[in-house]
Amino acid sequence: MSNQKKRNFQIEAFKHRVVVDPKYAEKTWKILEHAIHEIYNLNASGLSFEELYRYSILMLWISGLRSHFLNSQDLIVLGNAYNMVLHKFGEKLYSGLVSTMTSHLKEVSKCIEAAQGGLFLEELNRKWNDHNKALQMIRDILMYMDRTYIPSTQKTPVHELGLNLWRDNIVRSPKIQSRLLATLLDLIQRERSGEVINRGLMRNIIKMLMDLGPSVYQDDFEKHFLEVSAEFYRGESQKFIDCSDCGDYLKEAERRLNEEVERVAHYLDTKSEVKITNVVEKEMIANHMPRLVHMENSGLVNMLLDDKYEDLKRMYNLFRRVSNGLSTIREVMTSHLRETGKQLVTDPEKSKEPVEFVQRLLDEKDKYDGIISSSFTNDKTFQNALNSSFEYFINLNPRSPEFISLFVDDKLRKGLKGVSEEDVEIILDKVMTLFRYLQEKDVFEKYYKQHLAKRLLSGKTVSDDAERSLIVKLKTECGYQFTCKLEGMFTDMKTSQDTMQGFYASHPELGGGPTLTVQVLTTGSWPTQPSVTCNLPAEMSALCEKFRSYYLGTHTGRRLTWQCNMGTADIKATFGKGQKHELNVSTYQMCVLMLFNNADRLSYKEIEQATEIPASDLKRCLQSLACVKGKNVLRKEPMSKDIAEDDAFFVNDKFASKFYKVKIGTVVAQKESEPEKQETRQRVEEDRKPQIEAAIVRIMKSRKTLDHNNIIAEVTKQLQSRFLANPTEIKKRIESLIERDFLERDNTDRKMYRYLA
Repeated sequence: MSNQKKRNFQIEAFKHRVVVDPKYAEKTWKILEHAIHEIYNLNASGLSFEELYRYSILMLWISGLRSHFLNSQDLIVLGNAYNMVLHKFGEKLYSGLVSTMTSHLKEVSKCIEAAQGGLFLEELNRKWNDHNKALQMIRDILMYMDRTYIPSTQKTPVHELGLNLWRDNIVRSPKIQSRLLATLLDLIQRERSGEVINRGLMRNIIKMLMDLGPSVYQDDFEKHFLEVSAEFYRGESQKFIDCSDCGDYLKEAERRLNEEVERVAHYLDTKSEVKITNVVEKEMIANHMPRLVHMENSGLVNMLLDDKYEDLKRMYNLFRRVSNGLSTIREVMTSHLRETGKQLVTDPEKSKEPVEFVQRLLDEKDKYDGIISSSFTNDKTFQNALNSSFEYFINLNPRSPEFISLFVDDKLRKGLKGVSEEDVEIILDKVMTLFRYLQEKDVFEKYYKQHLAKRLLSGKTVSDDAERSLIVKLKTECGYQFTCKLEGMFTDMKTSQDTMQGFYASHPELGGGPTLTVQVLTTGSWPTQPSVTCNLPAEMSALCEKFRSYYLGTHTGRRLTWQCNMGTADIKATFGKGQKHELNVSTYQMCVLMLFNNADRLSYKEIEQATEIPASDLKRCLQSLACVKGKNVLRKEPMSKDIAEDDAFFVNDKFASKFYKVKIGTVVAQKESEPEKQETRQRVEEDRKPQIEAAIVRIMKSRKTLDHNNIIAEVTKQLQSRFLANPTEIKKRIESLIERDFLERDNTDRKMYRYLA
């Protein structure tokens, strides 16, 4: 044996046709039929399943699969059975299986039908579990048929056959199908009403339907479940919306949605979640959106007014689930915000106090930023709607640029109680958000430059760091050209300090008398000021001439013009009973007060002739000196709040203050008068002309030829970071450039322009 070569053991198919005795085939089938009956009768222990199992394994082994060694007697017996399937009797075996299973399931159906009340589902579940176990055993003992005969004849595999027969004889039995559906829907309805049901049993029954195939679950249950659910929530929503406010209704809708999601998780097909939530969303939200957002005393507008963040968040999360839900919220919010913003900026009473005006805008912005952040998950579409709304109404008031600059001026001045540098920085960041909404940023620049000049020249600013911080923010927003002149103002202040040190170093004899501090302002960097005549007191006039001589001697080719309307002075005064004070006043006020060193009483006309201060400035100056309670170092006759040309003035000997240093000045952040406003507007319009022309030339230089409408569009786009260019003004600038031979019209098309190199 050891010297012989090993040979692979191989069984080949019979070379000739083997005819099986029909009685033998019938006998074999009876054995299998008996086995199936015993399995269904839960009497499997009496069968020789080892033999049946080895029968199946041998059939697989014969067909080419691996198996273990069997004795020759087994091989002979099972070989006959193999031939039964292989040749003529596969159909007999298969049809016998169908007949036997069908007969058994009809009996099972009667048992299930007989179950009463709550036992119905329990019996169905129990019989289903028994059927699955039996089906597994049957498939095992008929494994060879399942692997060979069934594929070759394209018949239904044993396991799938068993499921189909259960479906047709049990689930879709006339006496079971409608009862099963009604029972399942009733249990779900009871659970929706608050009752506790057997979710485990429900899960098993629903899984049975799913195991029988998607069409069984969908056609026999899910379709009807969704229809009944839609009807339920239609009535539920109508009943609830008629007797509750918007917030409570949204809570109920949210609760119902969560319940359905939980129900799916416990015993329905996961694919049903989207379908059932769509039903709830449609019936409880989509069908009632207009009514909910506009609900009286509790709708969206009331939620916004009352800062109901939780209700707003709930509305956002529910409405986002349905088509056009978020756009509905956005439209109502935008409409409300624009209306309230319009009322705020166009109300004459609210426009009387610029600082309060801007503070209201900031408060409104903070409010809606908070809502969008906490309730609308920082949704960019809502942020864009907020920005567009603010841009809309903030530009309805042409004085918004001026008011924002006045607000900044108020916050950056010294002496504000409870405002630290950190607080100022936060305020400046908020102001920048309003600045971005301005269409006329160049108007803001005009006013800001004026207010900055006053702060720098009077030394009344929170800190240079805060001032420079805002300039950096403006530069980031609008570019270097917007802030280069503002930065030049700081440079002039530093240079002026060095100049004054040199002046006093070269004039040591001035140490004991009046002192002079001059800021030399570069023309172009500072706000344009008219040349105002003012007669300075003799002591100051002589000192000013000495400085002029010094400055022009060290800087050739320059010219000095005194701007008395921008200066301040500190003067010492002694009143009736010898009470002494140091008064901080404007240069104009100093000129007026020093007249009383040589006169006890002066008329308005005499003061006007002596100082030559412009009438409008002089009246404000005298009003601040004689009519402000607690600061009235002068008295006037007759007593009144206004200054008239026939008034007379004299020193108030009874003036008293608990402070040694007393500041006397005009109200901080005073609005422009109507003539001043018109003058500023004219200066802005003049400054815009060269900017518009420069933009036109840049565009035409690169495009060479362009039609009128496209020039208007591109110029507007280029300049929108500074101001909203007026199409009429753009047209005038085009005409001006044509006259100066920068552009020409096309001979055939008058609306087409060419650039002339």
